[in-house]
Amino acid sequence: MSGILAGKRILVTGVITESSIAFHAAKLAQEEGAEVILTGFGRVSLVERIAKRLPKPAPVIELDVQNQEHLDGLADKVREHLGEGVGLDGVVHSIAFGPQGAFNFLEGSWEDVGTAVHVSAYSLKALTMACLPVMPRGGSIVGLTFDAQFAWPKYDWMGVAKAALESTSRYLARDLGEKNVRCNLVSAGPIKSMAAKSIPGFEELADVWNHRAPIGWDLTDPEPAGRGVVALLSDWFPRTTGEIVHVDGGVHMMGA
Repeated sequence: MSGILAGKRILVTGVITESSIAFHAAKLAQEEGAEVILTGFGRVSLVERIAKRLPKPAPVIELDVQNQEHLDGLADKVREHLGEGVGLDGVVHSIAFGPQGAFNFLEGSWEDVGTAVHVSAYSLKALTMACLPVMPRGGSIVGLTFDAQFAWPKYDWMGVAKAALESTSRYLARDLGEKNVRCNLVSAGPIKSMAAKSIPGFEELADVWNHRAPIGWDLTDPEPAGRGVVALLSDWFPRTTGEIVHVDGGVHMMGA
């Protein structure tokens, strides 16, 4: 099969519904020639149902990034699906969560903030290290962020967690370059996904894009961000690491 990911094997986390960026990244990866494995958290049967809607059904591995046993066993689970001696070429980190308290900056407790940082930022390092044993040739790690340069309406401690994610990606890029592992992020504009529903005041946050995206932005279309992920997974960015590629309609560069 031809395509920019022909012959590659990609692990994609965070597929919950067809409206997610992760689902579109997995779909586009398959269309570009990759073999895809998904991970699911909690309702794995739901992820398995969604997986059947991909161009080719993909196996699903249960993974809670706060569960060290799951992380420790991930490489073996990947080997079960790929076969011994066959490794991963790429990993998509599309994992973020903040308890409701994390969306109130002045009132947020450390318990809530700590959970947000653990799941949304530290998990990038934890997932990458869990996958390293099945990436002997190196490869590409691609995560998803929401531009942490600014204080957004309603985003609060999740914005801090995304800043930590962006820094984590740079340190991974620094430390894993010698293993031929690239680590980059796609900074996507807001998408009306399952995750968005858990953000109080999402509509106010997203409304910024209705007025400030010079090339326009469709809140219901995850495909542009998915394309950015697939591009960074490919060999077309062989010496790009520690980078944040904005797929946000241009909002990130607009002045006041």
